[in-house]
Amino acid sequence: MTDSYENQTPVKLEGKFQAMVVSCILGIGSLVSWNTLLSVGDYYYQVFPDYHPSRVLTFVYHPFALGTIMILAYHESKINTRKRNLIGYSLFTVSIFLLIVLDLTTKGHGGMGPYIGVCGIIALFGIADAVVRGGMLGDLSLMCPELIQSFTAGMAVAAALTSAFRLITKAAFEKSHDGLRKGAMIFLAISTFIEFLCVLLYAYVFPKLPIVKYYRSKAASEGSKTVSADLAAAGIQNQSVLTDDDSKNQRLSNIELLFQNIDYAVNLFLVYVLTMSILPGFLYENTGQHGLGAWYALVLIAMNNWWDLIGRYAPLVKRLKIENRKGITFAVLARYVLVPALYFTAKYGDKGWMIMLISIFGMTNGHLTVCILTTAPKEYTGPEKNALGNLLVIFIIGGAFAGSGLGWLWLIGKENAF
Repeated sequence: MTDSYENQTPVKLEGKFQAMVVSCILGIGSLVSWNTLLSVGDYYYQVFPDYHPSRVLTFVYHPFALGTIMILAYHESKINTRKRNLIGYSLFTVSIFLLIVLDLTTKGHGGMGPYIGVCGIIALFGIADAVVRGGMLGDLSLMCPELIQSFTAGMAVAAALTSAFRLITKAAFEKSHDGLRKGAMIFLAISTFIEFLCVLLYAYVFPKLPIVKYYRSKAASEGSKTVSADLAAAGIQNQSVLTDDDSKNQRLSNIELLFQNIDYAVNLFLVYVLTMSILPGFLYENTGQHGLGAWYALVLIAMNNWWDLIGRYAPLVKRLKIENRKGITFAVLARYVLVPALYFTAKYGDKGWMIMLISIFGMTNGHLTVCILTTAPKEYTGPEKNALGNLLVIFIIGGAFAGSGLGWLWLIGKENAF
């Protein structure tokens, strides 16, 4: 879509602020389950102390997410986006609730059986993540960059809020009997409510916003089949004027889209390889306790999450947004300097230096993610933008999967590591 076309259609701006708010909440819902898992990690270390829960659960999560997104990305042009996202948010809701049920059933006791049950539920998290993240980013790629930014910022809001609330619940229940468990259960209950709220917002509010209807109608006129159900929910008849053959002939294939945007895809992969090789395992198992004791890992994760949020809003300031493709690549590669810095600081440095480094780590993760996702889907038709959004999510999840595997290397040389 060209700038001249956008300037001729001011109607699309109606409801933009509301759409940004709803997109942010939907972004929270897309990642609140994962951040809930990170934030109650201290509880799972108490219940399953010998099973490396932060590393194992992370490694369980991502293969299911990667496999699911690869299948969905291949068939994205034929998938009903409305059903896809509603199924994804509903699966998130059920999965988090199942964690509560499992804990109540086992009365918070550990052992291999309950641990396998937790792993099975985390696999559902991974499937739901791929369904929602690919569906939402593909859908929002049809629209203006501000909605993508709001959605990705919502992911960071989920992380920041869960970290803050986890610190509050830990403090509130620290001296009570079974306090860690009580805090975790309250935490999971709130996350379940947030996911259910996202189901309602996506089903009844988001498709009826004027700006959303505008962009989806435009995508339908360009041959998109994925928006038909959402247009119907908004009371708009599908305006597609292209036949299936015409649509296939006019749009670029997934392979062509990928080759045209291979630097963006690889950069996202490299960002999340690094991020997930550090989070959460390195922070829980390799940084010691220093003067904060059992609070140390939670504080580090909280600082990472809050600065990740700041980094995702930074591109709203035009001078801070990196749009040059070579500039993005340089910034992504330069971020790897943090690996030796984190290692030597964890081994020899003070907690203040570690908090500073992990803050930079979080900020760069958020900033680069938004810069890439808002810069990539330009000058394409609606169906192509949707396809590209799904393709980029493959590399995000693929990088996270690779990073969660590489995170095990931090255990080399540790006593009782395996």
